[in-house]
Amino acid sequence: MALGATIYKAQLNISDLERHYYAEHQLTLACHPSETQTRLMVRLLAFIANAHEDLAFTKGLSTDDEPDLWLKAPDGRILLWIELGDPSVKRIKQGLSKAEQVLVFAYGGRSSQQWWQQNSAELKPLKRLNVWHLGSEQASELAGLAQRNMSISATLIEGEWLLTDGAQSITLTIEKW
Repeated sequence: MALGATIYKAQLNISDLERHYYAEHQLTLACHPSETQTRLMVRLLAFIANAHEDLAFTKGLSTDDEPDLWLKAPDGRILLWIELGDPSVKRIKQGLSKAEQVLVFAYGGRSSQQWWQQNSAELKPLKRLNVWHLGSEQASELAGLAQRNMSISATLIEGEWLLTDGAQSITLTIEKW
């Protein structure tokens, strides 16, 4: 018998002082049985960092032709394609062929650093690609906020995200590669 996804609910209050975006979002996230809480929370952080009323989670791990998140225009064009982890260059180029902009949220320690060292020469020239990195300690702190029902306030000021759930607060800096 196959395991089903675990459902997480997140109530977000986002104050992005750099983009002047202020909104509340009610989200439902399905955590695939093979997905860690760290990856789930990096998906949530990618949503927070790019929040928009039309930004949506996709089928994610269960499909090869969709990113983890995307932003679509009313006419169906893909404006933003967001990948997590260490995607292949082929996958990134697939996203670039379908979307106006591609973002990669790499996270973790040595493996993401090695991925960037191996692929940066080929990725840096790609004009519509941005790669962001969240270190392993920060990713672990972020995973510590994971709960089946979450209420998180997120504030971006001077390049740092302050996330709090009322019981604990963390500060994250996402490095641009």
